[in-house]
Amino acid sequence: MRLHPHPAGPPGVVRAIESDLRRQPDGRLGVSFSLDAELARLNLPPAGMPGRADGLWRHTCFEVFFSAAGARSYCELNFSPSGAWAAYAFDSYRAGMRPLDLAEAPSARWVRSPQQLTLRAQVNAACLLPEGAGVNLHVALSAVVEEQSGTITYWALQHPAASPDFHHRGGFILEVPGIQVAGGQQT
Repeated sequence: MRLHPHPAGPPGVVRAIESDLRRQPDGRLGVSFSLDAELARLNLPPAGMPGRADGLWRHTCFEVFFSAAGARSYCELNFSPSGAWAAYAFDSYRAGMRPLDLAEAPSARWVRSPQQLTLRAQVNAACLLPEGAGVNLHVALSAVVEEQSGTITYWALQHPAASPDFHHRGGFILEVPGIQVAGGQQT
């Protein structure tokens, strides 16, 4: 699935960003992003030790938003090329933001070449959802790209607002049916 730059944003050096979301055989959700650009023209942090960090959305990162069907609450995951990641829970649209306690950290693998930056990540959906059975997930995939020039472009499957807003529910256009959650464990 191709991400699109926000139409109100400046032109940038990124040629394309492809994304994918799939349920893995073990029940986890796999997400991937592939950014096509001359990477030397992007502001990318050096690779470091993976771990939780805040403020990743201020620079180049890939983002995934999850919400149970019909719920006001949602979760946000950010992945930086440095290896850092963030996870937040929200009670409703941009309200009640707090770190999301995860029983299991997401896994992420980054690959860089001169023309491409690729992320392959996996997350346990049971860590993101309230207890219940047969929960359908609504998902938004997005990216923030910072160039060496300081220009920042915003990419998403769909941009429902006049300004970039990845939290807008109109961007949660993917559906993953029937995630089974019982007692905090995915089944």
